[in-house]
Amino acid sequence: MPEVVTNKKKITAPDPEVEMSFWDHLDALRGHLFRSAIAIVVVAIVAFINREFIFDQLILAPKDPDFITNRLLCQLGVWANIPSLCLGNFDLKIININLSGQFTTHMYISFFAGLIVAAPYVIWEIWRFIKPALYDKERKNSRGAVLSMSLLFILGVLFSYFLIVPLTLSFFGTYQVSESVSNQISLASYISTVVSVTFSLGVVFELPVFVFFLTKVGIITPEFLKRNRKYTLVILLTIAAIITPPDIISQILVTIPLYGLYELSILVSQRISRQTRQA
Repeated sequence: MPEVVTNKKKITAPDPEVEMSFWDHLDALRGHLFRSAIAIVVVAIVAFINREFIFDQLILAPKDPDFITNRLLCQLGVWANIPSLCLGNFDLKIININLSGQFTTHMYISFFAGLIVAAPYVIWEIWRFIKPALYDKERKNSRGAVLSMSLLFILGVLFSYFLIVPLTLSFFGTYQVSESVSNQISLASYISTVVSVTFSLGVVFELPVFVFFLTKVGIITPEFLKRNRKYTLVILLTIAAIITPPDIISQILVTIPLYGLYELSILVSQRISRQTRQA
């Protein structure tokens, strides 16, 4: 295997004689995607079979007054004398208006349950596809990438499910343009909101990983992230103000973890930038 000498340090490079062709790469990628799809389907089937648990205990639970987040926030509201924190004080009626609506919703939720639960395995398969193209030093610096990405995704999903989803349901479920207009939420609308908010926050929590790669290729710098701190904080506060009840505590509960994620991204960018200068 040839060696590239850089700054008197030996870096093992990929062997051009054993480099894969485009079709070889495509065939390898197809294998990784196939195994990922199998994992998602298997988990989706398990979720489909356990319909009552998935819907009654998970998907529909955040709208109930006895949901753990609703109870804790209500207790906090009583302690802080902020009645608006009692999110369970509303009756959210879910109706189905399509003949096949409940069945298609069942299929839809089963698929996303498979996608979320199998996400760590899917990330591992993607990493296995990328890893052979990396230098030894890059592999060493990327050690723990699969674990980090999986944990960040799971934390994002949990953060969204236990905090963002209840706050979103409370705000939009009680919002009225007139007292003569009552809210009767369709099943499709409710499911779409819960899934999109939960899954999107899981992806947003991958921000430090995205920053890692963007810094690696020189698209962003720690200085750029630091310079835009104030704009990021304004955006996060605006998002928190939209999806939470009209009180400062709810906004802080949402803003702090998201801003902490941004600060973590700055630290990641600084570390990668420092390693690049030392290389």
